[in-house]
Amino acid sequence: MSFKKGPIEGVEVRKLRKFVDERGWLCELYRDDEVAAEFRPTMCYASISRAGVQRGPHEHIDQADYFCFLGPSNFLLVLWDNRQSSPTYGNRIRIVVGEDDPTAVIVPAGVVHGYRNVGGKDGLVTNLPNRLFMGQGKKLPIDEIRHEDDPKSMFQMDHEH
Repeated sequence: MSFKKGPIEGVEVRKLRKFVDERGWLCELYRDDEVAAEFRPTMCYASISRAGVQRGPHEHIDQADYFCFLGPSNFLLVLWDNRQSSPTYGNRIRIVVGEDDPTAVIVPAGVVHGYRNVGGKDGLVTNLPNRLFMGQGKKLPIDEIRHEDDPKSMFQMDHEH
């Protein structure tokens, strides 16, 4: 299958605004009045990715992600609509987000996603998924299909398909 550049139904890309003063900056990452109920978070975590490190591509069966890329550093983010029932099935989005373009991205379940730190320094990513990792009490299997484990996967960060 070949993916084409285009919007993906359910994916929301929102510019984040940093309010800067002499003390530093503040940025609203999440507002309950701006997010549909199906994407509202149940937990939050932050991760640091070293320069050049890639996470994904992978997808979730039931979980939606709410990523916030603020910096430091920039990330290449690639999304593939792998949902056969979606009107945008087969579309792909490639964007650079982070320090130079603070952005929040909602990724619905079934949309394959991966990101790589392309900014040359450690980068922070915050995620507010709509499901608990491994469910209540961490008793369920991990909801993740890890395409990054398959070197022959059609989901390749550096390819235009």
